[in-house]
Amino acid sequence: MFKLKPYQENTLEALRAYLEAARIDGPAKAFEDELRNTPALSQAYRGIEGLEQVPYVCLRLPTGGGKTVLASNAIGVAARSYLEQDFPVVLWLVPTNTIRQQTLEALKKPDHPYREAIDNAFDGRVVVFDIGEIEQVRPQDLTERVCVLVGTLATLRVDKTEGRKIYAHNENFEPHFARVPQSMQGLEQIEDGPDKGKTKFSFANLLHLHQPLVIMDEAHNARTSLTFEVLQRIRPACIIEFTATPDKSNKSGSNVLCSISASELKTQQMIKLPIMLTEHKTWQESIRDTVLTRIKLEELAKKDEAFIRPIALIQAENRNREVTVDVVRQHLIENEKIEAGRIAIATGDQRELDGIDLFDPGCKIEYIITIEALKEGWDCSFAYVFCSVANIHSSKDVEQILGRVLRMPYAERRQTDELNRAYAHVSSTSFAQAARELHDRLVDMGFEEEEAKVFIQPLQSSFLPEGHHPLFLHGTTEPLTLSMETHPDLKGLSSSEKENVEIVKQESGKVHVVVKGTITDEIEKKIVESAPVAQRQLIKQQIQTHRYYQQRELSPAERGEKLTVPRLCINVQGELELAEKELFLDQKGWSLLDYPAEFTSAELSLNENAQTFEFDIQGKKVVYSLVDDSRQLDLTHLKVHWTDLQLVRWLDKEVRQPDVRQEVMLEFLRQGIASLREKYKLELSALVRNKFALVKALLEKIKNYRQQAYEHGYQKTLFGESASVETSYKYAFDFSPDSYPAKEFYRGEYKFRKHFYPFVGELEASGEEFDCAQVIDSLPQVKYWVRNMSNQPSASFWLPTSTDRFYPDFVAELNDGRIFVVEYKGKPYVTNDDSKEKRNLGELWEERSNGKGLFLMAEKRNAQGSDLYKQLADKIGK
Repeated sequence: MFKLKPYQENTLEALRAYLEAARIDGPAKAFEDELRNTPALSQAYRGIEGLEQVPYVCLRLPTGGGKTVLASNAIGVAARSYLEQDFPVVLWLVPTNTIRQQTLEALKKPDHPYREAIDNAFDGRVVVFDIGEIEQVRPQDLTERVCVLVGTLATLRVDKTEGRKIYAHNENFEPHFARVPQSMQGLEQIEDGPDKGKTKFSFANLLHLHQPLVIMDEAHNARTSLTFEVLQRIRPACIIEFTATPDKSNKSGSNVLCSISASELKTQQMIKLPIMLTEHKTWQESIRDTVLTRIKLEELAKKDEAFIRPIALIQAENRNREVTVDVVRQHLIENEKIEAGRIAIATGDQRELDGIDLFDPGCKIEYIITIEALKEGWDCSFAYVFCSVANIHSSKDVEQILGRVLRMPYAERRQTDELNRAYAHVSSTSFAQAARELHDRLVDMGFEEEEAKVFIQPLQSSFLPEGHHPLFLHGTTEPLTLSMETHPDLKGLSSSEKENVEIVKQESGKVHVVVKGTITDEIEKKIVESAPVAQRQLIKQQIQTHRYYQQRELSPAERGEKLTVPRLCINVQGELELAEKELFLDQKGWSLLDYPAEFTSAELSLNENAQTFEFDIQGKKVVYSLVDDSRQLDLTHLKVHWTDLQLVRWLDKEVRQPDVRQEVMLEFLRQGIASLREKYKLELSALVRNKFALVKALLEKIKNYRQQAYEHGYQKTLFGESASVETSYKYAFDFSPDSYPAKEFYRGEYKFRKHFYPFVGELEASGEEFDCAQVIDSLPQVKYWVRNMSNQPSASFWLPTSTDRFYPDFVAELNDGRIFVVEYKGKPYVTNDDSKEKRNLGELWEERSNGKGLFLMAEKRNAQGSDLYKQLADKIGK
């Protein structure tokens, strides 16, 4: 069974929460409410004219994030959270025919993770069709099973529908329309002939009837007026985009609900990072070091418990250039002594990878030569080394090939650090030029600016034999080489500045400007102004990249420093246990049957005249029909033949909880159904038709009961008379040097000097929390500190609260070894109940630490009149 990574589960949970809210409040309000606490994503909802009440959201994941497996799991989430259908119709749209074919093959394989996800959500009652197989779709396929229809957007996206198969009248579809009123609005009609004015028996009309869930894969180019017209024709119930690079334009941009960073993928062991980059003056040097890198990685891979055969991907030039596919192949064979059988060519004309299983231990392929992009969707995580003898400024080709070397084998961190990284060898005039162009490609692939900088690093001299590549380390003064179209005008430079600048003419007519030593702001400005106007922006970017790598000091995490924080523990029968939610419930010994299963009048109200009832879910009334499900056209005239026991067993599957035994859950549900039947006189047929509403109400009830049990156990265990609490290093939290999965990044001008990681996550460039971070960074007693991220239990320090977890804003290690934890609170929040609980909890952690820890609830100015600096300094000085 394929197991989702935590970030994937969190993404699906964000989708579920949004769709639940959209069901109650509508898509626009739900979207803006969900993003209220995420400033980096916050935006106004962009609906589609005519489909304003249809949820249309985007889930953003960088290359390697598993968009397709998430899309498969999203079907079940949408069906239960918003569609409230047993068997929704799903229209799965992809950008190209190649990806369509690959998606189809995966979805039709019973043991493939994509298909498994859908089968598990719907008990295997799933059927998958290609858009070209639409005539095979039967009425029962659309009503008795989840019907997944896979096609390209181009198939649907036309100005005029005449002549397109999916819009054409087809007598084979007549059974689908047998019970559809001819007067039904929104359906396309026959325009000519004896049947003029009648409803077309077309596939598009069929979609319109069933209101499909639309999955849009790689949809960043799909939000056009023509696409919106297509969506209006098929009347979707819900639209979910999956892409690495969403449209960010103001009018037609994507509604990004959740954005995953490359740092999160790295933390969850999905991708290899950083990229160890080496620039070479000639293409022959690039290939030589590519071979040496692959051989070194192969030696290391032999020590790994899993089988890995590192593969190098080499991008050659087009036929009309010097270093073609044939030239690269011949060079590998003659100069690098690589056997021909270990080389494969993958181009439009030569498809030597077709039918080859690169994961097979018997496969000998070690080098793959291509020109543009490998086949779309090509995925072999054994690819480790990217080599380009071409110009990597060409974005799309490089993005696709580079993305192939980022995937981690088996999606698990390898035992040897070198196998957790990707490698790039390129032909370039300087490291700065190569790094800048690689940086831009990563940003195009969905990386954040800050991530792209940090995740490109120079290959160290110890990796390959001495003298095999130029050495470039942080803080060195390696000259910067700039390639200009014409001779620059350097009159603005002073005589001393000119001593560090050399002009080298090239045979091509271009010139190389070689700049030695430290490049100041003034020198940068003068060199940029001396360059041809068309090149100035590029030259400026290359200079800034060069300065960044020269000036950036390695962070404590990169230097191998440790940041370890003792955690709050409870003494249970003489043994220390980590203070966490499950323990508080165990201490109380909670049972669901200790709580009433019946629904009170506050939770459920019945309006017999209107034939409706209302469930109160999270304080909001949700209205459901007693007669029929108004959200779905009833094409089956389904008659209910369920029994009370069948409904209870169906509900058990939907509301199953890991900490509630099945026999307990079944009895709780039996009592609940009996209460609804007896107290409110509800017919079983009404309950079955609205069973998804029952699921939501039951989940809310169980959640509330668990919280009551947890709060009782929490207070008794941590603050009761017999509480035995200790702050201990036995279950210490370690800030991993390789794991800082920030969702957004600090982008201010102030340069923090002591942050544990190379970039600061989830911190605005101004405001009171920024001011607090500045003060911590400036304190002489602070060795280093970290911006502690919220809702990242595996990557952040937390303390348990009576409702969830408390993630303090900052954690610092002092020079004397003590740990200093700081929570900043603005004036309006200092005295609220949440802040009081956090203060009590933090002070308990400090009190039981035996001097190992300090905790401070900081304010802009406290009751004694002390400013931030004095509050922090006084606390440390105690």
